[in-house]
Amino acid sequence: MKLKYTSIILSGTLLLSLASCKKELVKVNVNPNATENPLPDYLLTGVIKNMADTYWGTDNNMNSSLLFAQHWAKIQYTDPDRYIYTNSSFQSLWTTSYTKGVINLNKIISIADGQGNTNYKGVALVLRSWVFTLLTDQYGNIPYKQAVNIDQNLTPVYDTQKDVYFALLDDLKAAQTALSTSGKGISGDVIYGGNIASWKKFANSLRLRIALRIADREPDKAKQVLADVQAEGSGYISSNGEIAQLVYVDSPNQNPISNLFDTRDDYRISKTIVDQLFALNDPRLPIFASPTKDATPQTYVGVPNGLLVGDASSLGLTKTSKPGTYFLAPHAPAVIISYAEVLFDQAEAVARGFIAGNAADLYNQAVTASLQQYSIGNAAIATYLNTAAVKYDASNYKKSIGNQKWIALFGQGLEAFAEWRRLDYPQLKPAVAGTLNGKMPVRFIYPGTEQTLNGASYQAAVANQGPDVLTTKLWFDVN
Repeated sequence: MKLKYTSIILSGTLLLSLASCKKELVKVNVNPNATENPLPDYLLTGVIKNMADTYWGTDNNMNSSLLFAQHWAKIQYTDPDRYIYTNSSFQSLWTTSYTKGVINLNKIISIADGQGNTNYKGVALVLRSWVFTLLTDQYGNIPYKQAVNIDQNLTPVYDTQKDVYFALLDDLKAAQTALSTSGKGISGDVIYGGNIASWKKFANSLRLRIALRIADREPDKAKQVLADVQAEGSGYISSNGEIAQLVYVDSPNQNPISNLFDTRDDYRISKTIVDQLFALNDPRLPIFASPTKDATPQTYVGVPNGLLVGDASSLGLTKTSKPGTYFLAPHAPAVIISYAEVLFDQAEAVARGFIAGNAADLYNQAVTASLQQYSIGNAAIATYLNTAAVKYDASNYKKSIGNQKWIALFGQGLEAFAEWRRLDYPQLKPAVAGTLNGKMPVRFIYPGTEQTLNGASYQAAVANQGPDVLTTKLWFDVN
């Protein structure tokens, strides 16, 4: 597994942090140690590793979205769990996505065009669409059209969230066309090992995800996207063996969660999800949570979100549950999109009348796939599916799908946060000692560097979208 990251074009320079420089400086500020002709396989491996680390790591997962979604909680240093952030708190998703994601994926596309290798181009378009989806899901309006040419657009304008989603659907359609199982091979693919058929399914699964993001605003467009996918015929991710994920290896390339827990002990599983798993007698509880170090009556004890430091500390490090050892293992995967999610999405698409099928059957398949993802046995699965609170309710598909999808997305903070906002289930309560006047975060705030280095574009985005605060709802978040 190649984990060498080849830096290109710029080193130590932020994509959106050059507003005060003249364009000629771009040519001067080139890393003399970087290769002028990078290899696409090294670039591809580096992009996947850097983006998986960012998606699964501390700033954007453990210290924010996992807290917002109430999968995890803080037992020490509880400010983030109380929604106390600065304008640098959400910098890493923005910076890494543009400088180590978009720039290098664009370079792969350029190399692919020069080599006539459409499969590299298709894979890069799929990954770039995923990266841009992460950005717009969290911030809202973002630079998209002008973000691909830094030497021409040092202060890129922000595109509306609607326009970004629509553009990404076009990019994924183009990726589907570019990807060919009879085309040239690719290397450096640490997700699917060069299996182009799997990349075609990944592309369609992302199209399905984005179609549902826009469904409350643009149902006709969403329905047409899914009709196009059906007509194209490559299908969606169709088994747990096809999950889009990066499986980590040993240190220093271990899972970021494993790396953090080697030296820190300030995160616990949230009481919200522990209570829900207990209520459902959910067999995933001992996988999602570790037993308390000291014996306790319940064995698994969650921490309420948003406690004051003293109140959190009083619960005791040894009497509260860390996340489960599955998630703390060095080789634990960073899941980008799972089979269970795809089935939940198809169930919702049926419930909305976008595609034909049986929503209840697809829902049951989704729950089953999530349980099987963690090696739960068939007997336990059958018992769970027969639980009254688990059975599909056709009169409120958002509740059934929202509650179970929230559980299935455990650990995927950014996606769980996005789907909770979109489906409005489960109905979470704000942090105990939250600082948002009884409200919960519904977005990330823009990095402070945007105000100083891309001020005009930033101000235009805020004027269009609303105040740059945690409580401003984004375009897709209708209710």
